[in-house]
Amino acid sequence: MKTKLSILLIAVILLLGFQGNESWDLSDVKKGMVKVAIFYPNGEGNTFDMDYYSNQHMPMAARLFGDDLKAMAIDKGLGGGAPDTMAPYVAIGYFYFADMATCQSLMDTHSEALRADVPNYTNIRPVLQISEVVTSD
Repeated sequence: MKTKLSILLIAVILLLGFQGNESWDLSDVKKGMVKVAIFYPNGEGNTFDMDYYSNQHMPMAARLFGDDLKAMAIDKGLGGGAPDTMAPYVAIGYFYFADMATCQSLMDTHSEALRADVPNYTNIRPVLQISEVVTSD
């Protein structure tokens, strides 16, 4: 099941059209890594340009983070837990780093540039969560 999920995530990334060298092998994600998840809540009046996010914003973040970024992925919300319900999030972006010190350093250095780009693709105020990867393939 984990392999199928990894393949599905990789397929989504490829379908979203990352440009340049931004292809990620999520099997490189290891236990103990730090994951930053950026949630974009769904709701009336919320707008989100997935094309810009996947082809401009996330590749820009990858360039800023450089080799310290170990992987990244994007989820596009399709539906909620019950049939015919709205997804709670329009999109969720993920960044993976080796450790918390690296994550914090990069976020401190580049958060202003990343935040300044948000109005180019959404009017949603993102919600961030920083987590430790507990399991991986």
